[in-house]
Parts: sequence; structure tokens; C-alpha cells
Amino acid sequence: MVQHRSPDVAPGDEPGAPAPEPARRTFGKRWLALPLVAAAGLAIAVSVMPPESAGAPTAAASSTAAPSLSASASAAPSAIVPAPAPVETSPPAVDPGPAAAQPTGLSFPAAAIDMAVLPLTPSEEDLSSQSLVPPLTTDAYWISSYGVPGAGSVNTTYIAGHSWDGKDAPFNRLSDESLVGQEFTLATQTGSMTYVVDSVITHDKDTLKDSEIWNIVPNRVVLISCYTEDPWGKNVVVTAMPKAA
Repeated sequence: MVQHRSPDVAPGDEPGAPAPEPARRTFGKRWLALPLVAAAGLAIAVSVMPPESAGAPTAAASSTAAPSLSASASAAPSAIVPAPAPVETSPPAVDPGPAAAQPTGLSFPAAAIDMAVLPLTPSEEDLSSQSLVPPLTTDAYWISSYGVPGAGSVNTTYIAGHSWDGKDAPFNRLSDESLVGQEFTLATQTGSMTYVVDSVITHDKDTLKDSEIWNIVPNRVVLISCYTEDPWGKNVVVTAMPKAA
């Protein structure tokens, strides 16, 4: 999911890399990503290990703590008359789906993605450095030290993949904000779950580990790759929640 000239270069450490503006920016529709690794093609050194991930439990038992960066609520206004009582609304019903289990496949028609999802367990060195370089393939990798999708999920499911230069890699096509509102399906060891994309955003590679995407959100899915418009400095992050029944 990250493009670097050698697999041991951490996100944002590529010599001569631009200092990108933080997070969110408008996306262009250019699929070509710069080379990740010299002639080899690609490397995804992405900062995907928040400090609290070290020693995190795996699979469904995962409950990795992550820094809470949610914005604080606005202070209540000082008013002469009481504010009207908030109207209570029920959240849309969501099909709980099959029991939470390891994801095994990703089908994302709007991004022309239909591929297997392979498990990837971070090493002690990954956890210590808070960065991860998946194998240099076009595969999708489930980061096993966090959540799993399905009924009973206790954390976010993270799936990472490389973008490639000079070839049509599936995750090249995540750098497109028109994917918001589109659906994708995760096949799991117990069934399948359908998700709806709620955001497509960018993060600086060197600050991704401190972002709100690591907040614990059960049954959320986050897809991470290299942002094709700025592969040296940014990652693209696609977030999604289960489709309402």
C-alpha cells in the first residue's frame, strides 16, 4: 500500500520526499502510482502501528487500544430559554451477519477489486517501529492484531495492500473519492458482510500512526494503500461500516 524505492524505507522517509499537507485533500483520478521499490515494483511501508498496538491480542479477541482523537463536543450555549430537547432517533438496523471471523476475500465492484485477503501478523520489530511493510505482492493483507468482521466484532478490521507503478494493481484504484457511498463485501471464514464506504481520505505517512483511524470501532473496516497522487508522502484510507438492513 505504500510506494518506496526500497522495502526498508519507512513511510515518509524516502529521500527527497515532499512534506505533504496533513490529511484530507481532493482526489484526482490518476491510477498510476510511483515505484515502491527500485525495479522490483512496490513496497508499502505504511505507518500502521499505533503505539498501543504492541502486544495486542489477535483475531476476534482483539481490543487494541488506540489514541482517541475525536473532536471534543462544543460547549453548551448560555441561553435565556432552555434549548429544545433533542429528538431521539434510532440508528438504522444493521444485519449483524455471521459470527466475527478472519476475512478471506474482498469484492469491491466500484473499484474493480475481487481478490483474496491474506493474514499478516506484525512482527515485534513492526510493533516497535510502528510501521509495516507487507510482502511485495499485489495481494490484500488483513492485519491480524486488530479486529475481525462480523457479529461480535470488537475492533476495526484493517486491510492493507500495495499500489504499483507500471501495472494495474487492485489497490491503485482506492485513490478515488467517488467511492464514497459504494458497497463492498468481505468474505470471512463464517460467511460474508457487506459494507458501505463513508470516507476516502489521505493521511501523511509519518503521522498515520497517530490518526483517528486507530480508534476502536467494532465492525468498521479500513482499507489502506498508497495515495497515487502523492505516493511518497501520503496514504489513502477508505473507511466503511456495515450496510443497514
